[in-house]
Order: sequence, then C-alpha cells, then structure tokens
Amino acid sequence: MIISASRRTDIPAFYANWLINRIRAGYCTVPNPFNKDQISRISLTLSNVEVIVFWTRNSKPLMRHLGELDGQGYRYYFQFTVMANPRVLDPKCPSVEESIRTFKVLSDRIGPKRIIWRYDPIVLSNLTDPEFHREKFATIAKELKGYTKRVVISIMDIYKSIAPRMRRLESSGLRLLSTEGPHLQDLARSLLEIAGSYEMNLVSCAEKLDLLPFGVNRGKCVDDELIVREFGLMVTPQKDPYQRAACGCVISQDIGMYDTCPYNCVYCYATRSSAAVERNRARHDPKSPSLIGRYEAKSAQKKKDEDSQTRLI
Repeated sequence: MIISASRRTDIPAFYANWLINRIRAGYCTVPNPFNKDQISRISLTLSNVEVIVFWTRNSKPLMRHLGELDGQGYRYYFQFTVMANPRVLDPKCPSVEESIRTFKVLSDRIGPKRIIWRYDPIVLSNLTDPEFHREKFATIAKELKGYTKRVVISIMDIYKSIAPRMRRLESSGLRLLSTEGPHLQDLARSLLEIAGSYEMNLVSCAEKLDLLPFGVNRGKCVDDELIVREFGLMVTPQKDPYQRAACGCVISQDIGMYDTCPYNCVYCYATRSSAAVERNRARHDPKSPSLIGRYEAKSAQKKKDEDSQTRLI
C-alpha cells in the first residue's frame, strides 16, 4: 500500500509528531470525509507500507524524524511546493527564500531524484500574469538546479469550495485571466524551455487543459514508474479511481483530513475556511490515532491499545 501524507493537508509542516507517533504505533485511523461514522484503520507497519509520498511546503519539522524512518527501512519521496506568489494568494506560506533553503537541505539529505518541485497551481491574474510566472519560475529553477530532476505544474481550477474566496479577492481588485488562448500556450512553452535549461523534466498535474502539443507531458504525483526506478519496487499501475479523471496517480491511501492546514492558501480545495481550520487544529492531539479528534475503527476497538507500549511524543 502507498501512503499519501497528504493531499488534504501539510503533514510534514504541521503534524510531523503525530505522524511519527502513528508510525511507532503501527496504524492510524481516518474518517471518511463525507461520513464521519465510517472509520478506516490504516496499517502503517513496514510490512504493509510500500512507499510514503509526502506533500509539503515546509519539510523542516519532519526532517528530524527521517533518520528513524530510514533506520526502520521506510521508503519515501517528497512533493515539495515552492512558489513566489503575492501574500494575497499565499498569506501564511514560507517565503520563497526560506522554501528554497529548506528544499536544498532536504535534497542533500535524500537526493534530487526523491524530491519533486511543485510549481502549482498557477493562478493567472492581473497580479500574477504569464510574465510574472516566467520570471518567478526562472528564478526558482536557477536556485534549484541540481537539487531536483522534475518539476510539476498545473493551472488553478475553480472548485466549489474556493469560489467564494476568489470572488472576494476579485471585489478587492484581483482579476482572474482566461486560461484559454495563446498566452497560456506561450507560458507552457516558456516554462518547458526554462526547466530544460536547468536540467529538469517538466510535467503537468491532473491538467484538464491539454499541454501535450506544447511538449508538457502528463505526470503522476503518486508515480509507480518513479517508485520502480528509485526503490526497485513494483507497485500497482492502476489509476486511483478516487482522484480526478485527468489525474494519473496510481492507487494510494491518504491519511490526512480536510480543513486542517493553517497556510490558508486562497486557491486550496482542501480548506473551506480559516475558521474551520482553527476549530480542527484545536482538536488535534499528537497521541490520537486520527489527525483531528479521536476516531477509532470498530475493528480496532476490540483489540488492545497498541499505543500502550509505544513511546509517544
């Protein structure tokens, strides 16, 4: 089983202690996002975990635990977002300078093939037009040359959960630009050329817009081919049926929960509101089997508490 940690929240940045506690305990519990009465008990033992895919903007809190993961034999790689958006879009994320420093330290620790740079989603607006993205992308790519081999891009999708936030920004002067027309084609070509000049392979993520004519191949964030190359491990090549139609990721189990990331990125589909995040963060217990609250799977309730003999942070 491949563990995704996590598309729904930044576990390395905000919940690293919880994660290592669950690794030590050998399991975690995850409520169904649409039905909290349905609880899944997810094994995190080495014998059941093929690979962990970490998604983050800040790996520093987790990095002190990597030695323990390595010592036990866990395999993992990182999807690491580095962007330079204005604060109106990314109000609480690390600065681009800090992100680059952390990225480099992690790359030195695990190798450039196991850390993927994410420049996504690309928001096209009067504040972040194609020229803005060319400039920022080139600046970051120059800094990350040699520290990664792949960069992932996508264009922002307007999900139902983010539409009200985008409307509020528009009322404050931000104006979204069309994602159709030659300006997007030119941008895709430019980013592809820039990535190549810094020895990076550029791919797209779950992109409805067809960028193939411009040389941008579709990527897989949970990538069976990468796992074979880096770990010599054959995993299922089957597409994850619970992801978007355009998503190429193979099957994984996400252990995060929605409305738990305090970065409050305006375009984030996993966060309804900062108030919801605050309520959930107040319910976080690093000793709990679930990320927020305390959810126990029925099958687990009949067993002895696996935490009783586990050293918890």
